[in-house]
Amino acid sequence: MKIAVIGAGIIGITTAYELVLDGHEVTVFERNSAAAEEASFAHTGIVAPACMTPWTAPDLPTLLGQWFSRHALLKLRRPLSMRQLAWLWRGRRASQLDTYPANYLRLQQLAFYSRDRLHALSLQLDLDFERSPGYLALLRTGKELQRAQSSVQALRDAGVEIELIDAEQARQVEPALNPNTPLAGALHLPHEGTANCRQFALLLKQQAQSLGVDFQFNKAVAHMERAHPATLLIAGEIQSRRFDSVVLCAGVASAALLAPLGLPLALTAVHGYSLTAPIREALHAPCGTVMDERHQVAITRLGNRVRIAGGAELGGHATHRHDDRMASLYNVLAAWFPGAVQFLGNQASVQVWKGARALLPDGLPLIGASGLPGLWLNLGHGGHGWALSCGSARALADQMAGKPADIDMQGLDIGRLR
Repeated sequence: MKIAVIGAGIIGITTAYELVLDGHEVTVFERNSAAAEEASFAHTGIVAPACMTPWTAPDLPTLLGQWFSRHALLKLRRPLSMRQLAWLWRGRRASQLDTYPANYLRLQQLAFYSRDRLHALSLQLDLDFERSPGYLALLRTGKELQRAQSSVQALRDAGVEIELIDAEQARQVEPALNPNTPLAGALHLPHEGTANCRQFALLLKQQAQSLGVDFQFNKAVAHMERAHPATLLIAGEIQSRRFDSVVLCAGVASAALLAPLGLPLALTAVHGYSLTAPIREALHAPCGTVMDERHQVAITRLGNRVRIAGGAELGGHATHRHDDRMASLYNVLAAWFPGAVQFLGNQASVQVWKGARALLPDGLPLIGASGLPGLWLNLGHGGHGWALSCGSARALADQMAGKPADIDMQGLDIGRLR
């Protein structure tokens, strides 16, 4: 088939690769001038299926009063639209105990499948993209340690290698941890880890191009025909381009393309932040990935750099970076790895990022047929796009080939939204 893929982030690139691998003629349209420039650019990079949950956890309603507080995990910013408020309400409904467990299992299944596919591609193609093994979730207090105990056995029952370790053992895993910061213990997952999403995306893009994928940049899709969505009008062009099928992987921009087709999606942008800086002294830097559980901030080793990432914002202005979120990242880094990176006197070397992650109210991605002829969807992965990308792409390619995916995709298709 002649297939168009809209979007050259990690989801679009992995989708294009799997489709060309199956023998299709693939063209990728990207509105930016390069690949992986938006949500895929500089997030945490964590690939840890065992730690992955939908954002709509059962305790979500108790956080309602915290959304405007300084240290809220999901912070609301003004202006906040009625559409965004409606999205929050639908997310609250998805957090109910009769809904959440099934969503959690669906996300976990896809995450483990995706990790296996990522590893297989890495070995087959001999790709090197700054992988750092090991994941350590730091627990500051005895109360946090006690809460974590309940999840350990459940993860072990699911086949995950996980240990609940004390502070001394945690410092053996990560020797550079600041001894002056209170630490009650940690969850240690030695086989989980982090890798550079954007680097992998660029490497896989090269592989896809070598197989014949045509990447066209600075090409925004302006319109899709309702009767035949695989007929695309590119902004600035007069003549539409016709394909046999189209796969929409355009993140937040997907909603605007789908609405005129009669497919309104409650897809919204939740913004995250990161700082990336060169290591000043390797002995003071993390060896793998450290997660501050209280603040949900990750500190990650990426080759000769460290990335500090976290925070989630809804509303406000997409391009404005808020000082309180930036300060939170700096403070968490200073608490655990003071002196690890080159900040002072060398601000030009610090990469600051704020990116929009496209998220549906229930926290699950949307993968599969749209119900319209020739239109397929692979979107809504939120902050889990990197960890879910390879599995989502392979599963979608299998469905487009008319065969079942290797995992059960029920509940990840558009049917759940109807």
